[in-house]
Amino acid sequence: MTLFAVCDLTAEYQTQLLGTDTARPRISWRLTSERRHVLQTAYQIQVYAGTTEVPVWDSGCVVSDDSVLVPYGGPPLVSRTRYAYRVKAWNQYREETEWSERAWWETALLSEQEWSASWITPAAEAIDPDAEPAFLLRRSFEAEHADIESARIYATAAGVYSLHLNGVKVGDEAFAPGWTSYTHRLQYQTYDVTALVRQGANALGAMLANGWYKGRLGWENKSRHYGDRRALLVQLHIRYRDGRESLVVSDETWRAATGPILLSEWYDGEIYDARREWPGWCEPDFDDAAWSAVEKLELPYSHLVAQENEPVRVTQTLQPIAILRTPAGDTVLDMGQNMVGRLRLTVEAEAGTEICLTHAEVLDREGNFYRDNIRTAQQQVRYIAKGKGVETYAPHFSFQGFRYVKVEGMPGQEGELPLAAFIGEVMHSDMQRTGDFECSDERVNQLQRNIVWGQRGNFLDVPTDCPQRDERLGWTGDAQVFAETALFNYNAAPFFAKWLRDLKADQLPDGSVPFVVPNILQGYNAAAWGDAATVVPWAVYTAFGDRRVLEEQYESMKGWVDYIRSQGEREEVWDTGFHFGDWLALDAKEGSYMGATPNHMVTAAYYALSTRIVRDTAQLLGHEEDVRLYGALAERIAAAYRAEFVTPNGRVAAQTQTAHILALVFELVEPGDRERIARDLNAMIVDNNYHLTTGFVGTPFLCFALSDNGYHETAVKLLLQDTYPSWLYSVSKGATTIWEHWDGIKPDGSFWSADMNSFNHYAYGAIGNWLYRRVAGLAPDEERPGYRHLYIAPDYTGGRLSHARVAFESMYGTIETGWAFRGDTLELRATIPANTTASFLLRGAKLDQVRCDESPLTEAEGILAVRQEADGVHFVAGSGTYAFSYERPLLSYRLYHEATQLGELIQWEAARQIIERHAPGWIAGLGAYAGMTLGSTVEHPMGGGISRDQYDRMYAELRALRE
Repeated sequence: MTLFAVCDLTAEYQTQLLGTDTARPRISWRLTSERRHVLQTAYQIQVYAGTTEVPVWDSGCVVSDDSVLVPYGGPPLVSRTRYAYRVKAWNQYREETEWSERAWWETALLSEQEWSASWITPAAEAIDPDAEPAFLLRRSFEAEHADIESARIYATAAGVYSLHLNGVKVGDEAFAPGWTSYTHRLQYQTYDVTALVRQGANALGAMLANGWYKGRLGWENKSRHYGDRRALLVQLHIRYRDGRESLVVSDETWRAATGPILLSEWYDGEIYDARREWPGWCEPDFDDAAWSAVEKLELPYSHLVAQENEPVRVTQTLQPIAILRTPAGDTVLDMGQNMVGRLRLTVEAEAGTEICLTHAEVLDREGNFYRDNIRTAQQQVRYIAKGKGVETYAPHFSFQGFRYVKVEGMPGQEGELPLAAFIGEVMHSDMQRTGDFECSDERVNQLQRNIVWGQRGNFLDVPTDCPQRDERLGWTGDAQVFAETALFNYNAAPFFAKWLRDLKADQLPDGSVPFVVPNILQGYNAAAWGDAATVVPWAVYTAFGDRRVLEEQYESMKGWVDYIRSQGEREEVWDTGFHFGDWLALDAKEGSYMGATPNHMVTAAYYALSTRIVRDTAQLLGHEEDVRLYGALAERIAAAYRAEFVTPNGRVAAQTQTAHILALVFELVEPGDRERIARDLNAMIVDNNYHLTTGFVGTPFLCFALSDNGYHETAVKLLLQDTYPSWLYSVSKGATTIWEHWDGIKPDGSFWSADMNSFNHYAYGAIGNWLYRRVAGLAPDEERPGYRHLYIAPDYTGGRLSHARVAFESMYGTIETGWAFRGDTLELRATIPANTTASFLLRGAKLDQVRCDESPLTEAEGILAVRQEADGVHFVAGSGTYAFSYERPLLSYRLYHEATQLGELIQWEAARQIIERHAPGWIAGLGAYAGMTLGSTVEHPMGGGISRDQYDRMYAELRALRE
């Protein structure tokens, strides 16, 4: 009897979804089985409301293989109700699972009419609305008796807030309500406070600061982007077991004061005077007679939405690794990691002692504290002690981006500061970690860690460009180039769905897409930036099979493409407006941030990409007329590109790396021209001593353009390059996150210009997507998205890496695959979750040599189809864990890809002599290639007595044939 079970139920990606206003939550589950090749053939879902044992919805036995994001199909949901659900499933072996354990979701307020609370703020005549200190608001209330069944708070703010009930902070979230396009959408949060409400007297309190609503945002020193007065909205429902309910709301009975937080801003930090604390201020017996009245504000309810993504939380703590004394005499903590969050301080000091913590990312080349790149952001926290024993403090409504912290005013600072007095609290949207990658080169592993830390630091409720200077905005271009990498490392589907709703909300009626979302800059419509409207939804769909994000965003996606169509004289050509181009490319003119690739090549490439995505989305959603319209438009865009930017003999007109990358990856050129364009791109890389010159547009696709067109070895050598400019250059300089500039710190230790030099800027971390999909070899299938079907096709060409491994927590279960050279054998292991299948390519393998768990591949259980092709063995496998092995394959190299650019036939006899001299015996493996032409692939067994240096010398002689 094999174990077949349903487990890991989720609703809207969450195991316990508290407070949703989604009308039809989507249920997902995983299957486990001891068998290989298990596919679900049917399922049944039962949903129960409250404590009843009669289902409000029983799907019955549904014949379907769907197990991910299956919509609730019962009667309309009721507000403030917990729904339990369970699932059972059947498979193709006629096995039936037991019912799963129950999971639950709980609805919030499903209509604005259910809000009884008022928006409140301190009365203006008592507390200046423009005062910097955070507001304190409170009220006492009575709970009738102790037999409480449930208590829920629904709350939000114009500003940022935290709640306290009977002296305890409510929830572990930070920076609620998060940042949305407040004019159109404002999230509210749901808190389970059943355990905190007690019979008799209770007290509810709130702290309220400026946040994104009223605080300073952007480098132009502007504030009040959404309003000029902070406000609080709170509604507490208490339900007793006898059926009665009581309601506590924000209204004019509340009281207000200011307290110890004298200033709290995103950029400038926080000032906290502990002497100004109100002890017991959120306890029921506190006397608030000295506090002021509050007043109502007329703010809307119609734009309130329940929390959509994971809130910001403290997800990790770090101890400083060292205390430094700089040449300038400063005392500086080294956290050992460029992190985003806050520093928690523990101190015992006399009343009035002021401790100042100033945050920075790097030290200068002399080893001194450096913060010029932070620009006008102060990134400073000041704590004034109250002098009553041991005091612990961390900022409430501010976060910093930092590795180094300058400490001033700490008691005993003249001696040795205790490291234990400081704890770094890492903060970001609390997404589920899903992806992992490692390989045989530790420098690349550090690069992967830097990619992950860059995402953690910048996915703080919105996908920011950087977390430290006076910016921290949701730049659309950064988000779209990094989206696929982001969706591998973390389950960022809810995170992006929330952000995309804001993009749609901030989109103009003509389809214009802003540079940043939420939009506080009022700049619009740059190629590769505005295309976040199409690229990001499609990336979410591909990674998680989330069809709803396409349904929600479809009009926005079309709107963006239609905006482009309306520009210029011909709808297939976009040659108007401002564009960032290949931002920060190294081939830019002196004094410019924009690379040398013509902007209109970038506009054409992204116009084609977005139009194809809209076409494919229309096909998926059944909009047949749009399929024809946008399909034809995409063809005309590509034709116009070729007419304008490809020469009659098949070359790209602009001689930049990015121009060639876009032509190849965005499929803008005729198939017959791809080989020459790829050869030209490869030549640019090799002639530049394996260095790149690309910026934001070209970099994410550079290695794909090489690997997918026969130059994977060049891509790997480019990856492993550690001199400037390269990915590993920053690693060689001690980076722990991704830099904004390839030379943020120059080889001599000096800095790139201070006006724009972030050391935590994730865009160039998009190389991760290539590591996962080509080096480790794991990729989703767009036709069966969400890894329902997956590809495992690692490319180990070049021999410069000896192993690589990747793991991904898909909605179906854990996917793992890894390859390694073991002497003359290549081993590949893979785990494929139930209800999925995988297509494999074992490069260079011969079918009769491939073993699966010690059996011939063709005889192994779970192997569904096998074929031998020129590039190796292709096969499809069902779910299960597999171990494959075969003789070390022939590793492909384009030995002649640089030897000539004129297209002559290779002189085979001369090449044979060179190879025989350097590698006796290899010719037997090359004989089949006699008479080969330029660009074809010479294969040979790597290893067995030839060193890398020997191979490189042979390679150089073969290249010299052109001379």
